[in-house]
Amino acid sequence: MKNSLRSLVKDLHLGIILYRLYYAPKGFIQKFLRQGSINMAIDYQARLQMEKAAYRLKPVESDALADPQEIHFLTGRKFWYQTIFCAYSMAQNTKINLRPVIYDDGSLEKKYQDEILRIFPDAKMILKQEIQERLEEYLPQSKFPYLRERRLNYPNMKKLTDIHAGLSGWKLVLDSDMLFFRSPTFLLDWLKSPQQPCHMVDVESAYGYSEALMASLTQAEIPERLNVGICGFKSDDIDWEQLEFWCKTMIEQEGTHYYQEQALTMMFMAGKSCAVAFSQDYIVMPGREEVIEPKAVLHHYVADSKPWYFRYGWKHVFQRDRQLEIKLQIPA
Repeated sequence: MKNSLRSLVKDLHLGIILYRLYYAPKGFIQKFLRQGSINMAIDYQARLQMEKAAYRLKPVESDALADPQEIHFLTGRKFWYQTIFCAYSMAQNTKINLRPVIYDDGSLEKKYQDEILRIFPDAKMILKQEIQERLEEYLPQSKFPYLRERRLNYPNMKKLTDIHAGLSGWKLVLDSDMLFFRSPTFLLDWLKSPQQPCHMVDVESAYGYSEALMASLTQAEIPERLNVGICGFKSDDIDWEQLEFWCKTMIEQEGTHYYQEQALTMMFMAGKSCAVAFSQDYIVMPGREEVIEPKAVLHHYVADSKPWYFRYGWKHVFQRDRQLEIKLQIPA
């Protein structure tokens, strides 16, 4: 009976319905109560200002004689400008050629593609149709029903399926909502000679599933506070049948969760020797003072640090690019 009910929920796409009718409104209300209408309005205007500023960034020059180092992003209509600022800020702080490899989340319209290519003429675009054809060949629905269903109803899963399935080689995948302020020596060294997976450190362990379940599936010790804002590993090391089994078992035993993609990535890395970014240089959820006057190499703007990202963070990057004195408007 339990399995039949889960099958019915999946067949009717009730997960999407439940999210739209319950979880999304609930999240908005909680955010409204926590921040207040004035702060939400300020953040909304700051987000629009950041997106407009992306159109004014100067093209990144590259050395045609030097081999580029690739950095990989999943992005689309809602995040393209954040992706640009992340890659742009990294380019500002390194002398090597960087080539963003952009994976279309299904919403990357041509006007956004054109803007990315204006700023990064050497960028590589992996578009929706190409991704879909690759998934049909290497991750068919008939053999991987849980991963394919999660990919459709939980877009974060695309960071695994769309970027790695059917491909090979080492890849450094970055979240879009990050900014660089100093030379990322750790990442540059990793890019030059990747030998082991790499990741950054979270403020707390955020996997969404019980440690007992994850440990029983991996047969390995579960690492604490692994964050996949920075995530590097070899695509062809993934055992997709194992990942499908893990995904299926997690859902059947403990349901779906927003952090499932991070949990699965962590489980893939569990038991492996990893290169870990120093948490004081690569900060997850920086505080307001740190964002106003950055001392770290990188910020990953999650949860309560989002307002500071949109109000202050990106302006450092834009100010350096435009060589303009932009005064940060800091509310009392």
